[in-house]
Amino acid sequence: MYEDFARKLATTMWGDYDETPDRTTDTPAITDLETVVIDGNFPWTIVTIETDAGVTGIGEAYPAPGVHEIITDYLQPVLADENPLDVERLYHLMRESLSGRGSQEGIATIAISGVELALWDIAGKVLDQPVYQLLGGKMREEIRIYADCHAGESMIDAALEGQSRATYRPEAYAEEARAALDEGYDLIKFDLDVPSGREIQTESRHLTDPEIEHKRQLVEAVAEEVGDEAEYAFDLHWNFAPESAKRLCEVVEPYGPIWIEDPLPPENTEAMAQLAESVDVPILTGENRYGRHGFRDLLETGAIDFVAPDVPKTGGIAESKKIADLADTRYCALTPHNIGSPVATMAGVHVGASVSNFLALEFHARDVPWWDDLIVRDEPLIQDGRIEVPDKPGLGIELDWDEVEKHRKH
Repeated sequence: MYEDFARKLATTMWGDYDETPDRTTDTPAITDLETVVIDGNFPWTIVTIETDAGVTGIGEAYPAPGVHEIITDYLQPVLADENPLDVERLYHLMRESLSGRGSQEGIATIAISGVELALWDIAGKVLDQPVYQLLGGKMREEIRIYADCHAGESMIDAALEGQSRATYRPEAYAEEARAALDEGYDLIKFDLDVPSGREIQTESRHLTDPEIEHKRQLVEAVAEEVGDEAEYAFDLHWNFAPESAKRLCEVVEPYGPIWIEDPLPPENTEAMAQLAESVDVPILTGENRYGRHGFRDLLETGAIDFVAPDVPKTGGIAESKKIADLADTRYCALTPHNIGSPVATMAGVHVGASVSNFLALEFHARDVPWWDDLIVRDEPLIQDGRIEVPDKPGLGIELDWDEVEKHRKH
């Protein structure tokens, strides 16, 4: 539908990103882009890029409506016949081709991110190097994984079927914390924006004292169960006003959480900075920010202690590394957000392997028993709360397409 328009726009932008620099060696060319959606606990959008060299790259875009259409209808003609090894140039070409149409943030950036992951996979395979090597080398041999935990039903199923207070009682949180520790994780996270069984007005973003007490009891249960066996964090999903977030942070601070995640809506950096200044609990945020420019004000104002970009959402692998480097100028650790399949997870692994200030990568699919089956591998990818950094070319994994087909949604 947009083929002619996309190509024309890409060639008329001010930046000459459509001009391919000459090389003295043969290079591959992009022949096709496709997507397939896997029906996981989130809709995982897998991106594939074909080349005339017979090398296929795999990537993943964050779940969002319209991503498939942007990739196949718009970016495919823009990237046709381009050299996939020019990852940085093609990233800018995609952004320029969507300039004025959301390429700075939102769905367009998500689509670009998914393609960028697949480009790095191709580059690694063609050059016979793992992606982290192309990013500057290996800083560590294994990646620490932190487990996103849910006491009872998974988040989406619970929302659809109705969330019972029993799911969010302290005993359930303690039981789930113990289960995660038994699986080998030494950093776990729970949601605190959960029902208490009381009728409350959520639109005001205000927490009553009984609501605050309910959250405190959940934190206490996890802390007492875990002790010093592991670190633990809590997520608020940008649901509360500063006054309520401050009161909540103050009552959970004695239990020593490693961070409170997204305590406020993401738009107001000044409000986040004021909250961070007023509480002693470390603050983590970032999954709703795009590119290094989206993190600059958070870091410059001291609004956060941990940065959490989502690799297949914020701009891709290279942009996530740049965010990590920017965060390192403020001595902030990188803890990427991740709700994806093994493809998105491995993209985070390569970013984490290549930067000095990496702390941990999120894993959000403990309730998906076939998560590991999606890749060609004889043993689980995550073992004892760690992923070994692979030395295989590209992202270091290959999808089992028969298994993908079993769970295909689109």
